[in-house]
Order: sequence, then C-alpha cells, then structure tokens
Amino acid sequence: MSEGTVVVVGDALLDVDLRGVSRRDCPDAPAPVLEEPESWYRPGGAALAARRARQEGHDVVLVTAVGRDAAADDLAALVGEGVRLVGLPLMEHTPTKTRVQANGRTVARLDQGCDGVELDASAEDLAAALAGASAVLVADYGHGLTRQRAVRRALAACAGRVPLVWDPHPRGADPVPGTRLATPNAAEAGVAGGTDEEALRRAGELAGAWGVHSVAVTLGARGAAWSDAGDGRALLPGEPVDSPTDTCGAGDAFAAACATALAGGGDVRDAVRRGIASASAFVAGGGASAYAVPRPADRGRRAAAVPGPRAGEGRRRERVVATGGCFDVLHAGHVDLLRRARALGDRLVVLLNSDASVRALKGSGRPVVAEHDRARVLSALDCVDEVVVFGEDTPVRALEELRPDVWVKGGDYDVEDLPETPVVRRAGGEVVTVPLVPGHSTTGLITRIRGRGRDGVPAR
Repeated sequence: MSEGTVVVVGDALLDVDLRGVSRRDCPDAPAPVLEEPESWYRPGGAALAARRARQEGHDVVLVTAVGRDAAADDLAALVGEGVRLVGLPLMEHTPTKTRVQANGRTVARLDQGCDGVELDASAEDLAAALAGASAVLVADYGHGLTRQRAVRRALAACAGRVPLVWDPHPRGADPVPGTRLATPNAAEAGVAGGTDEEALRRAGELAGAWGVHSVAVTLGARGAAWSDAGDGRALLPGEPVDSPTDTCGAGDAFAAACATALAGGGDVRDAVRRGIASASAFVAGGGASAYAVPRPADRGRRAAAVPGPRAGEGRRRERVVATGGCFDVLHAGHVDLLRRARALGDRLVVLLNSDASVRALKGSGRPVVAEHDRARVLSALDCVDEVVVFGEDTPVRALEELRPDVWVKGGDYDVEDLPETPVVRRAGGEVVTVPLVPGHSTTGLITRIRGRGRDGVPAR
C-alpha cells in the first residue's frame, strides 16, 4: 500500500474480443466467415478503473455487481494482484461484451448480462467494503447499482469523510452531494463540439446543479475544463498523443488518477492535471487493447469476496446444489443420490475427493479408480453440471469458495454432525439428506469383485 486504499464502486464489465481472419463471406448472407478465431479478454468499466488505480501505486478494492458464473472468475483474474474484488451476486450473468472481429474490424457485438442490476445490494456489505478507504471512485456505466438507496447512502457518508470522485454516465445516477470531483466527458456534459469557454461554463453549472465541490469536463486531447460551484475555474491543457490507436478507457484512466491523487492529499486542480497526464499515457500505451490477454492466467481467484443477497427480488438466479464423496466405482446408489440432488436446484456441482484424500480416508488399497477417470465418469452423467476435485479430508474449503444454496449428503449422515454444515449455513445455504438405495456400497461392491478372482472364477 502506497498512500491508503482506493475503493472503486461501479459497473465492471468483461470485454471479450473474438478475433479471426476472414477470406470470404457466407454464401447465404453478406457476412464474413471467421476462420480460427481466438478469444482475448480484458477488464472493462469499473474493473479497468480499478486496474489503473492499482497501477498508480495504491491497494484497491473493487465493489461491483456480478453473476455466479465463470465470467465473474475471469473478471477476478483480470483485475490482477493488489485489487480485491468484492463481487456482489446481484445478477444472473456478469456483464460481458463480446466483439466479433474479422481482419481487425468489428462486425458484430454480443452483450450478455448488460440489462442492469437485478437485486438490491446489502448495506452491511457496502459498509464493510468502504471501511478504511482513503478515497472512493464511482465508475458508473448505467447498470443501476448507483441508483440504489443503500448504495447512495453509503457513498454520501463516504463523501463526508474522504475524497469522492464520480465518473458519471448518461443512463446513470447523478453524483451524491458532497462529491469532491465529478468527471463527465464533453458529450456527457452536453457540450460536445463546443468551445473551451462553453465547457468551463457548463462545468460550473453542473457543480451547482449536482451539489458537488467541482466538475472537470474532459475534452480529449484538449485537456479538461475545471470549475467549482463558486468562482474557481481553469482550463487545463492536454498532452497530445501522436497517432492514437485506441482511446477507449481514457476516461477511466483519468478518473482513477484523480482519485489516487486525492487519496494522497493532493489539491483538486493538481489531481486533474495528474488525470490528464495519466489518460495521455494510457492512450499512448495502446489504450484498453493493451490489457487484452488470451485467457486470464489465474481463474482460481473467486469473485464473490463478500456474501451478497441470495435469491429474493427481481429475476430468480440459478440455484446451485452441491454434493460430495469419493465415488470410487460408480454404482446405482451413487446415481440415485446424484439425480435426487440435481432435482433440488438448477445446477449440480460434485466435490470429488482426490486420490490422496481417498487413501487417507479409505486406506492404501483405495481408490480403485483414479481421480481423473472418476471425474470423467461423473461428468458424463446428464444430472452433473460440474466436478471439482479437492485434496483435503473434508470439502470445507471447497464449500467456502462455492457457497452452494444446498449441500446434499446421504441419509446415513446426521446433518448436525457434519463439518460442512456450519460453512454452508453461514453462507445462507441449507444442508439436506436424501435416502440411500439399500444394498449398494462401493466397499461391498469391491469386496465382491475381488472375491471372484480373475475371469469371474471365485477366489480360493
């Protein structure tokens, strides 16, 4: 940590570029045929702002709405080390924008999860995430998070004790009163194509209308027009970049640098100057495209760092069910349990003991089937959506990360005696048992098989 923690609150996006070469069009439509496409991933929106704040030398907390999906884990990996992602599970799908590019030109874009936040954020989660902030940056992309009453109350309270920078959006909410600096671009301020004097005047008007201390209208290569709600005003010149290739994300770089400068106790005008320099360096370095990678390198990082609301208001999200075990020599009893478990929700995740874990529990002669093959057999069942191998004696650590709605065990277990029960309940889930099919056990099956010897001949 350099000069305190910067908390970024807003709408994070997973940007995906599906890149390929096209040598011909479809025979039935004027659309390019994409050959051997590759997917490139990069952080967008509030996630890019958080990444930039980290590069300015601060520890960063990113508070954003995500879904319970793989895209949330991709996003967690993309923000990088030094950024703690507080993913509030408030929607079905993490906002993802996929650009289909043929020969470097975008020919289509696929949006998923961009309709807006579906559930209400928890005031307790927000308070925990904002505690200890040296500055707060709101990166609003119009998904509705900053319109929520609990969010606005938490941000207004922060504005009374630490510098708050608000990067607004046309579809978003107005900055909360007391905001130290709002940073609309010329189009968002309504002065696109206007003169510098018009931008200065508009900055002052917005400062008064919003009840904020000051406004900096960004003008691209021309710099920024800054004004407070009184008589303070200044036109701060830009730093032109030769032949810029990608200016997308320059506003995030500008706002992030302003927030980090204010976190260190800087003057607002100096913070705007620093923002201009940072945005220019960002564009000179290739813009948002410079952050694209073939695939996030550390998808093991989890996005849901703080428990958020579970099923409730708005559109119903996916109900995750989990069960676990060794599943060494799959039999009819296993299949019955898995099907019963899957019937309790929308998605079934099987937590599978690793080979080492099975040996520790069952002895040196087990498992009979290696973990890779056990996982493949389980994955082939239509009732199983995902298999996760864990190496500990119990799946407690895996459950802490998965946080299922339901944890299922066979009827021979007592729920209150299970080490998994406190973990599941603490995350808001429930633990249930289902009846076992009589006369089926892996140990008994293995004993019978070994007792027959080779070629089905009973062993003597």
